[in-house]
Amino acid sequence: MNSLVKEAIKARQKAYIPYSKFGVGAAILLKDGTVIHGANIENVSYGLSNCAERSALFSLYSQGYQKSDIKAMAITGHTKDPISPCGACRQVMKELLPKETPIYLSNIEGDVKEVTIDELLPYSFDEIEDNE
Repeated sequence: MNSLVKEAIKARQKAYIPYSKFGVGAAILLKDGTVIHGANIENVSYGLSNCAERSALFSLYSQGYQKSDIKAMAITGHTKDPISPCGACRQVMKELLPKETPIYLSNIEGDVKEVTIDELLPYSFDEIEDNE
């Protein structure tokens, strides 16, 4: 857990945050030991920005990895308490992470809270079912 949180802190250093100055880093540990980083990337048109959690997950899938390859995820930011993902990230995490994946929410001071996606998004909707 601690080494993955350190990887999230490293990922945070890659953030592009000229507007908010609020860097977030995410790191995903794969079963083969690979770590995928993600950082938040801002745009002057705020709606076109991307959070660290989604950056890491989208990178992972773009590199050919699958949900079954994921072992754990860590997210960090310069916050008083462990950081918490936004709603959009929670929904993406719900679909792209295995249900049992440990998610380590942290801050750069080292405070860590372990959660699951169901704890982060208890009343989410799942994949769309075909009702035909």
